[in-house]
This record gives sequence, C-alpha cells and structure tokens, in this order.
Amino acid sequence: MKITKTSQSRIKDVDFNNLVFGTQFSDHMLVAEYSDGAWSEPEIKPYGPFSFTPAMHTLHYGQAIFEGQKAYYMENGEIGIFRPEANAKRLNHSARRMFMPEFPEDLFMEGIKALVDIDREWVPKAPNHSLYLRPFMFGSSEFVAARPSEKYIFCIITSPVGPYYAGDVKVKIEETYTRSAAGGVGSTKCAGNYGGAFYATDQARKEGYTQVIWTDHKNHELVEESGTMNVAFIIDDTFITPPLSDRILGGITRDSILTLLRDRGFVKVEERPIKVEEVVAAAKEGRLQEAFGMGTAAVISPISTIGFRGTDFSISTPEDGYAMRIKKELTELRSGLAEDPYGWMVKF
Repeated sequence: MKITKTSQSRIKDVDFNNLVFGTQFSDHMLVAEYSDGAWSEPEIKPYGPFSFTPAMHTLHYGQAIFEGQKAYYMENGEIGIFRPEANAKRLNHSARRMFMPEFPEDLFMEGIKALVDIDREWVPKAPNHSLYLRPFMFGSSEFVAARPSEKYIFCIITSPVGPYYAGDVKVKIEETYTRSAAGGVGSTKCAGNYGGAFYATDQARKEGYTQVIWTDHKNHELVEESGTMNVAFIIDDTFITPPLSDRILGGITRDSILTLLRDRGFVKVEERPIKVEEVVAAAKEGRLQEAFGMGTAAVISPISTIGFRGTDFSISTPEDGYAMRIKKELTELRSGLAEDPYGWMVKF
C-alpha cells in the first residue's frame, strides 16, 4: 500500500473540547479506484479535494454508498476500531443492491487500520468522544447516459467527534412521508436514503421535534426506524425492536446491543413488528418505560418525547434505566474497561 504523509498536520487547528460532529477531518484519507473490472491498490495520502467534471456519474444517477463506524482511545492507550469487519460486509451488501463493485474485505480491513494508525493522534481521549470513520464509494465515470457507472472510487475519511445529540430528543411519528418501501433500498446505506429524508425531518423540526419515527410505506401502521437510527422501546420491562427487512438498515450497533442483552439476560428481548397504536397505547397507559435510537453516531439516544397527531407523550429517560445501562456496558467494552468476549475491538 502506497503511503504519502502530509507535510504539515492540521491537528493544532482543532479544538478537541468543542467538536461539531463531522465538520473537521483528519490529516489523511485512503483512496482506491475501480476500472476495467478491478480495484487499484489503495493509497493513503493527505486529505484533500477530488477533481471531476460536471458529467460525473454520481451527480446525475446517485450511485453512492457509505458506512459509519468509530475508533476509540482505550484505557491502556491502544486504539480500537469497533467491529470493522461488519462494516466491510454491510458496505458490500449496499454495493450489490446498488449494482456497484464490491470492495475486497481484506483490503478494507488493512486500509482502515493503516489509516487510523497514521492519524492515531486524532483519536479524542475524552469520554463519549471518538474518531468517526466514513468509508464511501461512488460512481466516477463521466457521462450522462442513464446506465451504471463504469468507474468507481472508494475512499475513507476520518473525523474526531463528540456526542451526536445534545439535550432531549423529541420525535414525531411520521405518517405522510416514507423512508423506504418493500423491494427498495432501505436496507442499504445509499446516499439517496438520507437525502430523501431531509425534507420530512425539517418539517418535524419546524414543529419542535428533533427527528421523526419512520413508519411503513403501505399504511403507516408499523414502526420502522427513528431518523437515521434503529429504534427500540421498553414496554412492560420488555425490550422491543422491529425485525430487519429490506426496508430497515441492519444496524451494527443494534446487533451489538441485542447480543449483549441476550447474553446478560437482564431484560426480555423481542424482535417483532410493533404497531404505532401499540406504542401510543403503552404511552397513554404509562407502560412505555423508555424509548431510544441505536446507531453508530449517537450509540444510544434516549427519546424524551413522542409526538403523534398533535399530542406529545413524555417518556422517562432515567439515568439508571435500561438505555443507560446498555450504553454503559457497550462503552466499557469499547474503552477496554470491560472484557470483550466477542472480539469486537480491533486493537493496535
């Protein structure tokens, strides 16, 4: 792998005590190019712009996918990347559905470790902080014919980050707009899934909410996701989360939480369809004990309010509740304060 280091680091320009999520980027990036049916050898080089003409394929047809993952400063001074092999597999799931070339998993793992190692000083040391890793791929051919790109670029950039959400998270149950439909690309991390969600989210924010709870495309009866996260509810001391489908992203944080809960056994776990009316009824009756989103950026984000048809339901966010207990276990595993029996942390 070719490595060209920057001649001058930008790290002194960063205030690590006031990080705005995803706005400051580390010194280096990894790049590989695909053409004639094969990937080039990845290269690590100084972070900087690409050069394209207005005919670049992705600008017109949206063949673009990405991943989100994190590296952590661990208690013993090592750096640990959380479950990178799962991100490599999910990237290729997205690539297959978007008719893009898969990126070799061994090169993904080798490249992401080398990139984080070079920029290891950019990994924040403060609690609840991390180095956010953004692998992505896009069609880079330059033509405007409506067909798949013939060339692609794979890239990884990294960004030091703090907590994603600050303060209470208020969500509105969305009954007009749809994130994804059966047979579509809802289970992928393609760029259009997120761009298509911005309008509905903005409408909810104008009403005083932080995010939306997405519901099914057919009748808006089933809960599916919360904003950019998987969602879970604690009802009658039972952890309930919707099952995965081609409409719901297979979250790595979600899978990790389910694994921990089933192994620890301190709460009953159900993966099953959950209707909006069930959540609303539980809220009205005082049986909805907690609700939270689960994702890479926020990890676990407790929901304090759910809005439905003009009525807001307040939800407890106890410091010693299920959400915070789960988050604590996951945080301690990632930081090296607790045993990692699953081998999730790739350390160096």
